[in-house]
Parts: sequence; C-alpha cells; structure tokens
Amino acid sequence: MNQHKIIIALDGHSSCGKSTFAKRIAGELGYAYIDTGAMYRAVTLACMEAGLFSGTDAPPEEKVEHVLEGVELDLRYNPERERTEIFLNGRMVEDRIRTMEVSGHVSYISAIGKVRRKMVDYQRKLGINKGVVMDGRDIGTVVFPNAELKIFLTASLEVRAMRRYKELVEKGMPATLEEVRMNLEKRDRIDSGRKESPLKQAPDALVLDNSRMTVEQQMVWFREVYNQTISAIDGAY
Repeated sequence: MNQHKIIIALDGHSSCGKSTFAKRIAGELGYAYIDTGAMYRAVTLACMEAGLFSGTDAPPEEKVEHVLEGVELDLRYNPERERTEIFLNGRMVEDRIRTMEVSGHVSYISAIGKVRRKMVDYQRKLGINKGVVMDGRDIGTVVFPNAELKIFLTASLEVRAMRRYKELVEKGMPATLEEVRMNLEKRDRIDSGRKESPLKQAPDALVLDNSRMTVEQQMVWFREVYNQTISAIDGAY
C-alpha cells in the first residue's frame, strides 16, 4: 500500500476501539500513529498534579490555563514496547494517563477552549507532511477538515464498557464494570455537549459500527475504503 500519503482522521466515542484500529492501520500503511486523546489526558494529569481537582470535577478555567502555560508534550516511539509514548515535561506518563482517575477528569479539561486550541495547533504540525493516522474526537471536523479519509467509529455503550473494563483489568488497574460504564456515559455527555469542538460525525465521514466486529474484520472493511479513496485521488490527477 505504498501509494499517495494521506491523512486518515478517525473519530468516535470513548472506548470504541479507535486506538487499536488506528494502530493497525498505521502499521499496515507505514504511517505515523497519533493518539490525540493522550495529549488531553497528559494535560489533565498536569492539572491533577497541580491540585486543581481537590473537591471539584471542574476547576476554574483560569487555573487550568495557568497550568497549560507550563505544559510541554512530546510523542516518542518506543521500539522495545512497540508503542508510542507521551512525555509530559520530559517525563514519560503513558501508563499514568490511562487510569480511571484521569478518565474521570479528562472530559472537563478537554472542553476548555485554550486547551483545545493549543492541542489542535500541535496536532496540525504533526500531520503537516501527511502519512498519519490520527484518532480523537474532532479530527475530521476541526483538526483536519480536509482529510482525504475520515472514519467515524462507533459501538454500543455496553460493548465499550466491557472493552474498557477488560483493558483496565489486564493492566492491573482497579475498576468495576459499573464504574466504567458510568464514566463512559458521563464522558459521552460532556464530549458531545461541549461548546468547543464537540464530538460529532463529519458530514463526509464513513461510519463503522464495530460492536460485533473483530479487529481483522475492521481491517478488511478499511482496506476496501482505503483503496477506493486512493483510486479516487489517482483519478483526479
């Protein structure tokens, strides 16, 4: 599949398998994989470590913005663990940002305008040369509205909750299935209802409900739509 390099924008709700799907796509195409959710989680962690969530779920925006000024993020590929890891001010925090505690706060932080604008600017720089698969909430609508291939991934709440619960259990992180389900419901509500870059399907995005699909079945679907996209690009030249 070494053809035209394009931007592949992959959006969807929490725990619908975006990262797994995006990583497989990136690996097959030889593209860079960019997990934008990790960026917002890292900013959330910085706010947690600054004590902003003491007694509240939604700290004052001005305090978040002050913390944001000192946040520097870096994405680095770790060949030994075969994964891209995020660094917060020079410290690797990939595992720390995946906890339920961070999950419980990230939607509030990602709804703040200055946070989103800083992250979007960073994401656009990462995709400037194309050849990237980027997943998140607003990639096809805000970050790269002109992406050549946009996918909106979805799955039922019950399926997503079970996937997330199993992931946490495998990592040895404490959680109950009900706790995970309630967290996802809250994040869905905040992500879709926020004023700044809400989660929504781009008009030209292809929808894939993977509730009952394996990753390989998703890849079969992807190869077909990818080839159609490249053929259309070839036909335009």
